[in-house]
Order: sequence, then structure tokens, then C-alpha cells
Amino acid sequence: MINCRMADMRNKEVISMKDGTRLGSVSDIEIDIKAARISAIVIYGRLRWFGLLGREDDIVIQWDDIQIIGEETVLVDYTVPFRPKKKFGGGLFRIG
Repeated sequence: MINCRMADMRNKEVISMKDGTRLGSVSDIEIDIKAARISAIVIYGRLRWFGLLGREDDIVIQWDDIQIIGEETVLVDYTVPFRPKKKFGGGLFRIG
């Protein structure tokens, strides 16, 4: 059995096996305290407009959805939810 520390997991690229999308890198983990096991990995949301507008939602991938943990990447069975882009309208920046 090969062991892996959190420090080793951190910053590994996470890629969806369904469509090849790069989801980000492992930022944190969730632990089920009662069962004493890892329940999910967390990818922090991307910054919006250099962080001035906050972050997108974090991506939480359940441990059971992880397919392969490699040297530099983690392959997961995950589909990115579709979120329509928000349009800026009104004010000085009105287009059209």
C-alpha cells in the first residue's frame, strides 16, 4: 500500500474523466470525524475579477468519485455543473 500525505495531495491537479476538464488543484479535505476517514476533497473557487468580487463556489468532490491518484494529478468522476454567465447591464457599461 502506498501512503500519501495531505502535503502531497495539496496542489495536485484535479481533472474530470468525463470531459477532460481541469477543475483546479486540491486545496483542502473534508474528514468524517465519526468514521475517521476522508470524505471529500475541496477545490477552492476561482477568483472573480482579481478577487475583488469574491470567489466562485468551491467544488467538493466526494471521496468515492476519485478514480486515480497519480504523481501530479487526481482523476475524478465529476461533471462540472452548467452555470450561465452573468451579463453586465445598465449604467455606463451598457452594450448594444
